[in-house]
Amino acid sequence: MTGELLRESYSIQGRNFDKAGEISTEIKVLLRDLGIDAAFARRVVIVAFEAEMNVVMYADQGTLTLVLTEGDISLEVKDEGPGIPDIELAMKEGYSTASDEMREMGFGFGMGLANMKKNSDDFCIESEVGKGTQVFARIRLNSNG
Repeated sequence: MTGELLRESYSIQGRNFDKAGEISTEIKVLLRDLGIDAAFARRVVIVAFEAEMNVVMYADQGTLTLVLTEGDISLEVKDEGPGIPDIELAMKEGYSTASDEMREMGFGFGMGLANMKKNSDDFCIESEVGKGTQVFARIRLNSNG
C-alpha cells in the first residue's frame, strides 16, 4: 500500500447551483499544478464534477475527499440526503430523478453515476434511504480508462 502524498477535503452545499462545479475546477487546477498527466486528470475531474453535481442536486450537504498516492487518486464522496432507493436503476444511463427545474438549468440527463463509473478503475456506491449516499472511486495512474 502506497502512502498518501496529498489529501484534500471539500464541503459541498446542497442546492447551491451558483457554486456548482467550483470544487471540480479547483481539483483540475490542483492536478495541473502538480504536473499530473492531462488525460489522467481529465478522468479525475469528470468523476469529481459528476459527484459534486449529484450532491448539489439531491443532498442537503456533502464532502468530497481527494487522496493522491504514487499510483492513483481516489475520491470519496459522502452526502446527507435522501439516499438512492434502487442503485442498479440509478446506474443506468439516462435514468434521472431530476426535477424539471434542474433539467431547465441543463442538469439531470441521467449520466452522472454512469460517467463516474466509466471514468473510474474501481467504483463503489452505497446508499441508505433517508440517510445519504457514499461513493468511492479510484483512478489508477497507469490505466487507460
